[in-house]
Amino acid sequence: MQLILLERVDGLGNVGDEVGVKAGYGRNFLLPQEKAIVANEGNRKIFERRRSVLEEKHQDELGKAQMVAGKLAELELSVIRATSDGKNLYGSVSSTDLASLLSDTGYDVQRRFILLDEQIKTVGEHTFRVRLHPDVTADMAIKVEAESL
Repeated sequence: MQLILLERVDGLGNVGDEVGVKAGYGRNFLLPQEKAIVANEGNRKIFERRRSVLEEKHQDELGKAQMVAGKLAELELSVIRATSDGKNLYGSVSSTDLASLLSDTGYDVQRRFILLDEQIKTVGEHTFRVRLHPDVTADMAIKVEAESL
């Protein structure tokens, strides 16, 4: 299935790229989410008329995401958890916990956009990334402290 992308899609292409995808991916994800349109002569002409508006919208979203990334990088997060020996946590700090912490500070980030390289199971400072836009990720740190008795 040939489609014209209306926005940047990770691993597929940028605005205006004509890509070939499997029919199910196009029909069930890209088209309903309005991330692409079917590539035919009529849609190509329509897209060329809308190209500048779509690219401007993409640049605007990119700028906003970069501003938020700068603010998030300065944010200091900390959490207190119970430990077994003062170092190892009972359980772990998950992406759901991180999303909740960010929500408490006023940033609405879905947990699926929080990227953990490894599970957080020990006391100390750990890093993670937040994907704000397909082109922008914010590097963040969280300080995990042991619960005092």
